Amino acid sequence: MTDSLTIRRPDDWHLHFRDDAVMKGVVPFTARQFARAIVMPNLSPPVTSVEGCAAYRDRIRAAVPQGVDFTPLMTAYLTDDVEGDELARGFAEGVFTAAKLYPAHATTGSAHGVTDIARIMPALEKMASVGMPLLIHGEVTDSHVDIFDREAVFIERTLTGLVRNLPELKIVFEHITTADAAAFVDVSGPNVAATITPQHLHINRNAMFTGGIRPHAYCLPVAKREVHRLALRKAATSGSTKYFLGTDSAPHAQSAKESACGCAGIFNAPYALESYVTVFDEEGALDRFEAFASENGPRFYGLPLNEGTITLERGETTVPDTVDANGTTIVPFHAGEILGWVYRG
Repeated sequence: MTDSLTIRRPDDWHLHFRDDAVMKGVVPFTARQFARAIVMPNLSPPVTSVEGCAAYRDRIRAAVPQGVDFTPLMTAYLTDDVEGDELARGFAEGVFTAAKLYPAHATTGSAHGVTDIARIMPALEKMASVGMPLLIHGEVTDSHVDIFDREAVFIERTLTGLVRNLPELKIVFEHITTADAAAFVDVSGPNVAATITPQHLHINRNAMFTGGIRPHAYCLPVAKREVHRLALRKAATSGSTKYFLGTDSAPHAQSAKESACGCAGIFNAPYALESYVTVFDEEGALDRFEAFASENGPRFYGLPLNEGTITLERGETTVPDTVDANGTTIVPFHAGEILGWVYRG
């Protein structure tokens, strides 16, 4: 049995830092474990311009603790009137690493998102021509479509046609939650990949209702049936280069989660690697963890692998009930639980 695991320093290919005081409080959690992170642009107002994105990047960099090596990788928020030339300029200047497609009203901060993918096809064609990846929150938003079916319907209605019509576009199907999504990624060409969160590997939809309504288990896309959780664990630990680590860590104040709103989002950044490695350990796939956490993502994005290493050891990590994020109290994923691995850095 492996009691210590040393791997190339990993990256997080999908997370939310928010902004202002909360951002300053949560950045150190991610910078502690990861060398780079793809930062989501769904602020209020959203990050749509090169200049706005560069300014947000500067704010994040200022929040990184002194002496810590961490690089935020920034994304553009796509709207119906997005200009392909603006995206290409930001990509060429090294400000935009990718662009994010939120279907309008699909999740937190998506009110300005895309109402119809046909509206942004010229911009997507421009992205494909310059090699800029498209990151997709893959759900339909129709009120008559069951929330547990919205990812599968998005694949059928939108994603299949996009991949067929624009095969040269690099697409990351983010935070996949269903067996349908894993099957789609598996059969698609090399320009289609996916991120998987720790929560969707650990919990199914029952977690939101065990002993009452549990808002800290609520995120979007929402956790699905057990058959889907098992399919995601199989995909993540399969050794396929199409899957890589993306936490979708999404901080909300405890008061905002435990309210009539019950905001969607799970804050998993403080113990992300301990959470992920637990799954790989349970699946007998520790030998495949480094590729998932540290290699598949940068290779898909065409970025260099990190040079440093981190070590995880078998032991007990007690996750606190709450963490302080610069004055904001947040309930972390696995709150009150003991994880069987310890991050040693």
